[in-house]
Amino acid sequence: MFRTMMKAKIHRARVTESNLNYVGSITIDEDIMNAVDIVENEKVQIVNNNNGARFETYVIKGPRGSKVICLNGAAARLVQKDDVVIILTYVLVEEAKVATHEPRVAIMDENNQIVEMLATEPASTVL
Repeated sequence: MFRTMMKAKIHRARVTESNLNYVGSITIDEDIMNAVDIVENEKVQIVNNNNGARFETYVIKGPRGSKVICLNGAAARLVQKDDVVIILTYVLVEEAKVATHEPRVAIMDENNQIVEMLATEPASTVL
């Protein structure tokens, strides 16, 4: 048996751009992608803290160090610049490995800088 587990989380990233005139996807700074082990074209779930929208898309690599979080195409209808979002990926984990599975969680500041990396989420609110 396999369980679907959180693989990566970018917590409280700020949207830097919303570009309706693009084919689709989310552009993420490559440094941020590397920190949480997200790769180009990987499926992600986006949660918009400002309006409650939840949707899925795929990732395109943004320039290193740019701090870009840009929602493209139809997804641009669900966010605005400066919205705060959570970006998640999941992985199938064998039952025997569930207890030792550790996701990568990046806690972001208002400038899309990683302020803390976690291997698990605490049982309290992280701001």
